[in-house]
Amino acid sequence: MVLRANGSPDAAAGGVSTDVDGVLASYRRTRAQQALFEVRGARAATGYDEFLDAAGNVRPAWREVADCVGERGRNGLDRLRGVVRGLVDNDGITYIQVDRHGEVVTDPDGTTLPGPWHLDALPLVISSADWDTLESGLVQRSRLLDAVLADLYGPRRSITSGTLPAQLLFAHPGYVRVARGIEVPGRHQLFLHGCDVSRSGDGSFLVNADWTQAPSGAGYALADRRVIAHAVPELYERIGPRPASPWAQALRLALIDVAPEAAEEPVVVVLSPGIHSETAFDQAYLAGVLGFPLVESADLVVREGKLWMRSLGTLKRVDVVLRRIDADYVDPLDLRPDSRLGVVGLVEVLRRGAVSVVNSLGSGVLESPGLLRFLPQLAQLLLDETPQLQTAPVYWGGIDVERSQLLTKLASLLIRSADGVESIVGPTLSIAQRDTLAARIEAAPWRWIGQELPQFSSAPSDYRSSGLSASNVGMRLFTVAQRSGYAPMIGGLGYLVAPGAAAYRMNTVAAKDIWVRSPTRVTAEKIPTAPVELVVPTMTSSRTEAVSSPRVLSDLFWMGRYAERAEQMARLLTVTRERYHEYRYRQDTPESQCVPVLLAAVDAITGADAEADRDDHETIAVAPTTLWAVTADRHRPGSLAQSVERLGLAARSVRDQMSNDTWMVLAAVERAVLRASASPPDSQTAGETYLATAHSRTLSGMLALSGVAAESMVQDIGWSLMDVGKRIERGLGLTALLCATLTEVRSPAAERTVMESTLVACESSVIYRRRNPGVVSVAALAELMLFDPQNPRSLVYQLDRLRTDLKTLPGASGSSRSERLVDEIAVRLRRIDPADLAIATADGVRSELAELLDKMHSDLRDLSGVITAAHLSLPGGMQPLWGPDERRLVPS
Repeated sequence: MVLRANGSPDAAAGGVSTDVDGVLASYRRTRAQQALFEVRGARAATGYDEFLDAAGNVRPAWREVADCVGERGRNGLDRLRGVVRGLVDNDGITYIQVDRHGEVVTDPDGTTLPGPWHLDALPLVISSADWDTLESGLVQRSRLLDAVLADLYGPRRSITSGTLPAQLLFAHPGYVRVARGIEVPGRHQLFLHGCDVSRSGDGSFLVNADWTQAPSGAGYALADRRVIAHAVPELYERIGPRPASPWAQALRLALIDVAPEAAEEPVVVVLSPGIHSETAFDQAYLAGVLGFPLVESADLVVREGKLWMRSLGTLKRVDVVLRRIDADYVDPLDLRPDSRLGVVGLVEVLRRGAVSVVNSLGSGVLESPGLLRFLPQLAQLLLDETPQLQTAPVYWGGIDVERSQLLTKLASLLIRSADGVESIVGPTLSIAQRDTLAARIEAAPWRWIGQELPQFSSAPSDYRSSGLSASNVGMRLFTVAQRSGYAPMIGGLGYLVAPGAAAYRMNTVAAKDIWVRSPTRVTAEKIPTAPVELVVPTMTSSRTEAVSSPRVLSDLFWMGRYAERAEQMARLLTVTRERYHEYRYRQDTPESQCVPVLLAAVDAITGADAEADRDDHETIAVAPTTLWAVTADRHRPGSLAQSVERLGLAARSVRDQMSNDTWMVLAAVERAVLRASASPPDSQTAGETYLATAHSRTLSGMLALSGVAAESMVQDIGWSLMDVGKRIERGLGLTALLCATLTEVRSPAAERTVMESTLVACESSVIYRRRNPGVVSVAALAELMLFDPQNPRSLVYQLDRLRTDLKTLPGASGSSRSERLVDEIAVRLRRIDPADLAIATADGVRSELAELLDKMHSDLRDLSGVITAAHLSLPGGMQPLWGPDERRLVPS
């Protein structure tokens, strides 16, 4: 399709009918409604249109996008939106929601859950000429901030010359006094730089903020490119945007290069606050792309003046740390004593030059709002240059003339305190609030900085369900230090700005992939690149293959347990639901007794207290409510939803070690299970549909995860611990189920249905019927489920696998406590004759079977405790300064 300058179809193109005119008309309507982004007392935040020029014609850089949108039409855009959401879910792209105060939003029980990542389906296209301007200005700004950082922690010419007021340096929390004298090896002290940029009304680029503490978003940018390239491959091929992935390789090489000189084969780690961090996915994805371990504070320890990582039961020297936690939290000994995110003694290791931490501890001072006011003067002083990228006019209260302008323009400025604590949007203040703020400024003028409100350009968006619309957009661009200068990511993280006053706080509603056009368009031949960017790090020397600290091994262990628990519960709930529907109108038959028996088994396995005075009819009557609660209520112990939720949390804690296929499977299960309310809907049909879908999706998903673990994961110590967790949980579930269903003698008809249901729940009905055609025998069932070493569902099979897995763990000698315990369980089991288990006492109880199952269940719990103490806990003498780390405790 060829488009004229005004965006209409060319008649010479064969008369193909498209919806381009309708789509552009829709865009122009929403563009005209940008008054929604205006704030009382301020002009509109938008002016420049990325998509259309002043005459309303499609800009050359956007013609392929207009063509694509026109071809798809309204329905096509709706489908595209769904495709993007599905790909985001399948890739497990999430974020942790925070409120306007920066606090993590949790459930009433304190659980932190990742929310969906919102991504616009249409890219933000940047012309080659515009990118040249951006790139040049961005690299210069990185050099300038690097020079400022080196000066503030070095000679301080900026202070002694009077260029920068000293109070703006020392009042900002980003200034870390203990960092003075600590230098990063190499030419640059600023390692990683993030820069928020937008357009002014005349089309020029303005910097809204610099991020130098621990810049986030690069991982999201790389993940977004993968999603959008998958979602619109034909558009990706037509435009052929310059790839962003080479920047990841530049970052990897830069991290290795910044290691201390004595490090021959540098070990690099990415230090994360953990899965409760707002950008946990960003950290984990970037670590996976780089091929470096993602670690938390519990994985690291300082000994003998060096930093070490706990791995494979030993300690490995760490040479470089890419930190994703604020500097104040990196060491509770020298910095914040209440920090649970840092490593005790890390600052001292830095002083000795035994490790490199980037960004450097004091780099957060470059985010000071007061520094923006003096950057042009600092550029002249330190580089003898003029900044190419400008910022909106800034007024500092410490200068009389500027304080007058600050007070005069309070209603139309973004007001920030020099210490970075307060940020006030002037247009949202009442007259009384402005008067109060003016008085505060007069009392301590040096503490206040006013900045003209940010401006944003508008661009096409498919994020809203109304179809194509105009949305205000911004960009976060990234650079990384190299020996010769700074390397920019080609593109970056685009975003749709929130409407209203929230826009001036840089709040966003969705991300947007940034496509930078090549200097010359390729139209005569197909773009030779694949439609999806794959980042494969070059094998540069590094001694670290994996991290297997107690924290990581614990998460893998519980992954195995929760996955098995979810699979078992899905099977049991499926057969219980089917039996309920089969017998709810035939409660006078003996076979109907299987329904209350199975419901009692559900209660026993989940640890719920069944009502003792409830008869079978009442139990069957409340079965739908029980089934719903055990499926959908994630606050109910042992429920399917709780197991799926905790499986997801454990998996995300070790995301850098998981296959990409893991997230596709896990996302489908979470969609099916976790998006229901705790109480059943009014519609019986809707409730039944949910239950059937949740049970079947969970079962298929857990089987798929089992296959991924068996065929895609390296079978190292982490894999062994995950399998240990799986085998223990399968043994616990089996013994609890058999105890709840087989230890009481019932009528032959009831016995048959209960046994058949139990075998189905254990995935062993087919082999039982083959071996025992027409026979209903507790002894035969016990032989199959407890003693058959060839049945993957039997108890003895789990013990054999446990014995094999435990031999691979550090400290295994054949006589370790855990190995001895497994052997004792196996010996006790071998002494039992299956026929004896079917014998019942006069009161109708198979006491020997009940005693055996109780003992096996208790021993397996003891085994779990022994393994946890031996392999999943911090070594003796390593207790954190704040005491036991309760955050890492996982409920059983």
